[in-house]
Amino acid sequence: MRLAPLILASLLAGVSIPALSAQQQPAPAALPGEGAEDAKLKALFHASDEASLKRNPIMALFRGDQRYADQLGTYYTDAYIAAEKAANEADLAALRKIDRAKLTPVNKIAYDVFEADQLRALKGYRPEILAVSKYLPMDHFTGFQSFYPDFASGQGAAPFKTVADYENNLKRNAQYAAMYDRVIGLFREGMQRRIVQPKLVVTNMIGQFDNLIAQGVEESVFYGPVQKFPDGIAEADQVRLKAAYAAQIRDVILPAHKKIRDFLASEYLPAARDTVGTSDLPGGAALYAYAIESNTTLPLTADYVHNLGLSEVKRITAGMEAQKEKVGFKGSLQEFFTHLRTDKRFQPASADALREEYEAIGKRVDARVREQFSLIPKTPLEIRPVPAYREKTDAAGSYMQGTPDGSRPGVFYFNTYDLPTRYTWGAETLYLHEGVPGHHFQISLAQENAALPAFMRFGGNTAYVEGWALYAETLWPELGMETDPYQRMGGLTDEMLRAMRLVVDSGLHAKGWSRDQAIDYMVTNSPMSQTDATAEVERYIAMPGQALAYKIGQLTILKAKAKAKAALGAKFDPRGFHAAVLDTGALPMPVLEKKIDDWVAGVK
Repeated sequence: MRLAPLILASLLAGVSIPALSAQQQPAPAALPGEGAEDAKLKALFHASDEASLKRNPIMALFRGDQRYADQLGTYYTDAYIAAEKAANEADLAALRKIDRAKLTPVNKIAYDVFEADQLRALKGYRPEILAVSKYLPMDHFTGFQSFYPDFASGQGAAPFKTVADYENNLKRNAQYAAMYDRVIGLFREGMQRRIVQPKLVVTNMIGQFDNLIAQGVEESVFYGPVQKFPDGIAEADQVRLKAAYAAQIRDVILPAHKKIRDFLASEYLPAARDTVGTSDLPGGAALYAYAIESNTTLPLTADYVHNLGLSEVKRITAGMEAQKEKVGFKGSLQEFFTHLRTDKRFQPASADALREEYEAIGKRVDARVREQFSLIPKTPLEIRPVPAYREKTDAAGSYMQGTPDGSRPGVFYFNTYDLPTRYTWGAETLYLHEGVPGHHFQISLAQENAALPAFMRFGGNTAYVEGWALYAETLWPELGMETDPYQRMGGLTDEMLRAMRLVVDSGLHAKGWSRDQAIDYMVTNSPMSQTDATAEVERYIAMPGQALAYKIGQLTILKAKAKAKAALGAKFDPRGFHAAVLDTGALPMPVLEKKIDDWVAGVK
């Protein structure tokens, strides 16, 4: 089973750090109106979460629970897979013993989410899925090397306030290095079964390890925690810890990185495949069907997704033509794309200038956001560049959640790799998506809501999380954004990206498209740079189905909004609608649609 969906998707979906003590937390207290069945449900959620945190200690640490802070987890083992599957089955059996009809309305939603999540997770443990996914343990987007170095750097989620924190990090780092032996073992077994990654994925992973290795010891991201100590760490401890971190990087981490790098380059790359689609793997069609459902929460076919994408591309193209006319550009849409890519006035002067642009956008959004939202998170938002070691393969923007108590901010990361291609005409829509009211609002509001069970506060699904962020982009008129036609073109470009993803992802994994065919399609239908289109396509190759969730989720929310507006007329209040969408965490699409129907009935 691939670890990345567990780790990375959970990060994107809101796993973070609430203020928890080192002791086991009690089950949530009963709320007014709750009865015996509600108590059983809450007890189940609490027990399930406690057990999950013990099996997944790094998830506990992302949430600030330090009971298992010296552990990383038994990922990439048969025992881990068996334990996760058994927990899913046991949780479902316990859930079915609870009388849903006797639950409060909010707990009925929680019941439905929990059931849907468990059923969807169990499908990933079917023999035909594991027979493929187990032997593809890592890629350049979803391997430990894509997030753990930042996590352990002193600038990420791992705490560095006490000597014990530093010692625990050393223990986790040792387990991180040892983990690569298990990864190599799975890759080798996959080679025997002809289940291997595409060559381009392997080449990208090699590049990531090259970057980490090139940092050496004292310039290593893993040395970051001892570059600066917090108050209260004794001088003798600082000297000792600096020596220990340097020795570990030199004698443990660098050798582990070199070992897997050399394995990938000398053994795995020659065996890797030239094709890129999941359908080219033994059992790949079943794996892609599961990827579609697990990412969209809907049982959609590849053909349906592909055709929906083609229709959305056609609609958005018409909007782009209108913006071209609005700015008075004389020429074809393709020539307009070239103009947007090459005119130097759209190229940021520096990384600092780009950061200042995003900060200015944030201030303008903050001035209007309460017109649309009654729920505002207390967690602050910071804007930072993507760390250099991963900027080449990272998206243009990304989000890292903060803490529910606001002690660590959420972070909007903007990418400065190949800076001239980070066009300023895309800045406003990117901020709406990653920052306010996109990921930062949705993730922060969920994890700040202590009345929700932990799996709803800190879990989620990609269709909701990314669908909400893409929906947030559509609020540009209400928030006073994209009044400039070039910024509106940026908004259309970002929406076009998500529409093209439906076409390209299904093309790659179900219709035999090549990497170059997919890149050409994206460059032809948008002003995306070759750099961004290449990174996007290589992401879809590495993570089948993930890119489908954005547009499917957005269209589901827009459909629910249109239905609510039609039903409520003058009674429709966007603040109430947004609260109804956001106040119970990330919901599967069918559960969300039913919740909005019930909200409309309540307003009427």
